[in-house]
Amino acid sequence: MSTSLQQRFHAWIAAPAYPWVTGGVLTAGAVTELIAFPGSVTTTVGVLVSAASLMWRRSFPPVAMLTVAAGLIGFAGDVNLYLSITASGLIGCYSLGRNRVLHPAAAVAGGALGALCVNLVHINTWSRMELPVPALWETGSLSLFAESFLLSVVIFGAVMMGDAVRSREETRNERHLAQARLIAMERQQAAEAERAAIARELHDIVSHSVSMIAVQAESATYTTPGLTPEARDGFQQIATTARSSMAELRRLLGVLRTPRSDTALTEPQPTLDHLAELMDQHRAVGGTAELRITGDRVMLPAAWELSAYRIVQEALTNVRKHAPGARTVVEVDYGADRVLRLHIRDDGPAPGARPEPGTGTGTGTGHGLTGMRERAALVGGGLRAGAGPDGGFLVEAELPWGTG
Repeated sequence: MSTSLQQRFHAWIAAPAYPWVTGGVLTAGAVTELIAFPGSVTTTVGVLVSAASLMWRRSFPPVAMLTVAAGLIGFAGDVNLYLSITASGLIGCYSLGRNRVLHPAAAVAGGALGALCVNLVHINTWSRMELPVPALWETGSLSLFAESFLLSVVIFGAVMMGDAVRSREETRNERHLAQARLIAMERQQAAEAERAAIARELHDIVSHSVSMIAVQAESATYTTPGLTPEARDGFQQIATTARSSMAELRRLLGVLRTPRSDTALTEPQPTLDHLAELMDQHRAVGGTAELRITGDRVMLPAAWELSAYRIVQEALTNVRKHAPGARTVVEVDYGADRVLRLHIRDDGPAPGARPEPGTGTGTGTGHGLTGMRERAALVGGGLRAGAGPDGGFLVEAELPWGTG
């Protein structure tokens, strides 16, 4: 059976109407069979109840006990075994195991006891019909109970099959839950690692700014003529506070330090002015990319510049990894509404035909889309990623800088 047919079959079985349809069809078949081969009142009632009760087996699983009991009573009322009783009895036993209405051992024991009772009723019927029935102590008497043995084996098989299906589904559900918890944990760890990486980068930016405050405040006490002693003390206090803040920043960085960041970042952090170099690097390794800039260049705060650069860098890295050879267009729009908009789209395969993006990067963080979303959220913006309107993959980010 092909995968698509299997999916359709499982979807049909899982549909709410499935037990009603199958129970109704089996009841109609039972009516037809009873018309063709009339039986006693006990048999007729047992056959109809056993078949009709199956319609409630999903909404009220304990009804399966009534299904099996009615089937055994219907069979006991006549020596002939109706096909509808066979089908409804098997489905009822399967439902008992599938829904764990009873412990499988209890269900099988109860079914075997019922089969023995049916066998004894048939033995009594055979004796009243003057058929040869050997006494229990005579040779061949044990063959009279072959019927109960056969029924018990069938009941055992149906109950165990239902219980096996239930156990398999529970195992599969537990595995899916474990995988979901693992994915959630990995995403949380990725987000935390990305935030730590962002903090380390921003540390360099803030440290530079604070150190400039300290230097300028201290220099002002010597370069500004006519300062009063109070003003000189004020500048010195500013310089002292700045140096104290630098020390606190270094301690903060120590808290965020991970094994891969034992060496502090020493290079200047990139800005949007470095996008041209980034595009050249992308082309140098075989990529095809075009940079389009609209609006007047605005010097944004350092956090905005770095976040925008890293988002573009990450998007290009994902293109190289998941859609090598695809043509990429990077659009940077300095909006008049004081919102920086980034559009990075490629003409590679659709998202469903490529691996899940965001498992590797060129920034050293290694968390793809998670990192891009964290960087957008850092500056109060948002990021969307998915299939583009013309195919391929599209990353859109909006970074409002008017309130930064």
